[in-house]
Amino acid sequence: MLMEKNRDIPQERPQSLWTEEPARRLRLPDPVRTAAVRAVIIIALTLVQAMVAVLCTLGESWFAFPMVLSSIASTVAATWGVLDVWVTRQVWRQRNGVISMPSSSARTIRRPRRPGRLSGV
Repeated sequence: MLMEKNRDIPQERPQSLWTEEPARRLRLPDPVRTAAVRAVIIIALTLVQAMVAVLCTLGESWFAFPMVLSSIASTVAATWGVLDVWVTRQVWRQRNGVISMPSSSARTIRRPRRPGRLSGV
């Protein structure tokens, strides 16, 4: 038995500084995570370009016009990156993550059907 600060209260095991906790959500699949990282990098670069374009415009620099044009192109690329994450996630779910089960709104049949109805008699 180990003793704590208060010596008359024995402690069964020492408390560690690091406590492992289970993850709240599952880790993203590798293709989805790769697309998400790529999208975040593109969005960050787009924001930097937009800020440079604004500052060049305020400073009346000749570099403002090319920066505005490249910011527009980067915005299109950032939109593509976000859509890529969404599509990759949906494809991953369809290929690997679908569990077939009826939805909660699906009801069971109340009365069994007569066998004559199915054959068309």
